[in-house]
This record gives sequence, C-alpha cells and structure tokens, in this order.
Amino acid sequence: MGKRPSIGMVASLAGVSVATVSNVLNRKASVSPEIAERVRAAVDALGYVRDQRAARLRSGESRLVGVIVPDLTNPMFAAFLSTLEQRARLDGYDLVVVSAHNQPGEEAQRLRHLRGWRPAGLIVIPCDGALEERLPPGLAVPIVVADRIPDAPGFDLVAVDNAAAAATLVRRLARQGCRDCLVAGTSLRISNVRERWEGALGAAGGMRLDLVEVGFEDHAPPALEARLREEVPDAVFCLDHETTLAVYQLAARLGIAVGEDLAFASFDEMEWMRLVTPPVSAARQPVEEMAERAWRLLVGRIGGDEAPPERLRLTCAVTFRGSTSLWTPGRTLRPRRPITSIGG
Repeated sequence: MGKRPSIGMVASLAGVSVATVSNVLNRKASVSPEIAERVRAAVDALGYVRDQRAARLRSGESRLVGVIVPDLTNPMFAAFLSTLEQRARLDGYDLVVVSAHNQPGEEAQRLRHLRGWRPAGLIVIPCDGALEERLPPGLAVPIVVADRIPDAPGFDLVAVDNAAAAATLVRRLARQGCRDCLVAGTSLRISNVRERWEGALGAAGGMRLDLVEVGFEDHAPPALEARLREEVPDAVFCLDHETTLAVYQLAARLGIAVGEDLAFASFDEMEWMRLVTPPVSAARQPVEEMAERAWRLLVGRIGGDEAPPERLRLTCAVTFRGSTSLWTPGRTLRPRRPITSIGG
C-alpha cells in the first residue's frame, strides 16, 4: 500500500503552497477560481481526505455533538436520532451517539466517555429524572434534554404534554362505560411515564384504575399475566410502546380479543398499531418536531445564546380507532382461544 496522501503532497501536485490548499478546503474567497480548481483536481487525483478532527483541534472549534439515549432499539428513539442526524449534516456537525441501555450507572459512564470527545454540546434523553447527579465534573458544554423530564430545573427541555394526552385517552374509555382499566407501563421512575399515569388518574372519573409496572423486559412479566388470567378488565391503557407490544402479545396468547373482549389504548403510536385488526387507539408523540426543536435550542446555545433555560411542551395527536370504539359495555367474553399476535 502506498503512502497516505498528505496536504503537502496536494500542494506539490497543484503547484501551490500548503496555506493555499487549506484556504481552498476551507472555502475561503481569497483563492482565484483557476487555482481552486487546480487544488481540487489534485485532491481528487491523490484521493486526499482531510483530517477533520485535526483541523478542528487546530482551530479550537468543535463541530461534534454527543447524543445519549436510553435504548437504541426503541423505534421512537431511532426516529429521533434520524431527524437529528439530518439536521446535524445540514449544519455541518457530526454526531456521536451512545446508548445507556436503560441503566443509570451506564448513562453516567457514557457521559464521562462523551466528555473525552470534547463535544460542542450534548442532547440527552435520560434514563430518569436524576440526570444532574450523573453529569461528570468539568463537562462545561450546553446540554439539551429531550423527552424525559429532569428533576433539576436548569436544563433546556423539549418534551410533550404527557398528562394531557393520557387524560384524553382515559377520559374516552370512561365515557364509553368502562368500569375498570388496567394501566401498564415500564416504570414510574421515568418521569414521562409517571406524568402519563397522573394524567390518567385525573381523567378516570368513576372508572377504577389498577397500575402494573412491567419493567424493561421484552415480554410481559408473570404478575401481569396472572392479573389478566384472573379477570379481564373492561380496558387496558399502556403508557409506552414497549409495554403496549408486550401486553398485545400477551392478550393474543391468552385468547383475549382486543376491541371485543376489552378496549385497548396506547400512549406511543407506532406503525404496526395502524396495521393490525382492529387498529389501536393511540397518542402519537411529535418525535420529529421534538428533535428539530432540541437541535435548534442546542445550536443556539453553542452559538452563545445565554437566555434562561427553555422548557418546551409539545402536543400529542390522539387518534381513536377500533381497539376502543368497537368495545361496548356489558359484553360477554367469548370462549378463549389463541389468536395471531404481532411478532410471533
């Protein structure tokens, strides 16, 4: 293999100085079009690739942003990252993305690791509200928090109005005549899940709510299965997508028909919920807008905006479908039989 092309080799081939090559690569107007074209031709001929990291170290400017999310397998977080990546590319930034795997201790480790990259700023979807306790010392960069609400008030925040969307769904279930509703979610230590539960409580009226926290496994825990085997409630409301999928699969295994035997609603809308029969009533978070707003906030802070922290709450779109509208009060459960479930 030959020697790796250097900026000096480009300058020699183009017949110009290293400073001129640097000016062309930095798109400075001081270079004539003819010379700039000669330099670009030399770059192409040699296959020269600029060392962006070294250039930024020399200039003292970081064009790198760190992003930390609880779980890279969550479709919502994937959509969030996709929008961030597009915005970063358009604004000339690179992203370093890491996952905390829903573990606060691992989140603290990842934050320490990101500090070593010397990013211009961070966008964090934290594991829980105690983000401030896990920030490493010396991390003097702008931080924007998204989705999950931090306990400390000093962060810029872009999230949704969790309580209002949850209340809209639960209020409809109560008005349809549901007498009892099983509410299931990963964990109330997650602030947005807790807000959804509080919104549901405030809208239940005379409908009884029972809460089950299922954790972060990819299946429904035995306690939830035992609860549904013992008695099928009039309704089930799931506080997040992971729980929705687990409960939907469990209902299928137990022969409980969603929309007939019970009304079923989810907080996080995903594509599969529109494709099953009956389709699932759900609240959709404006994930793309959340990412856009978080990015604009961070870029503003990087640029020197010193205004007080912003706390933005976006509105969710709530759509009612057959999983709730087909259910009627006083129904008699059919004999249970296994039915097809999502994912097996």
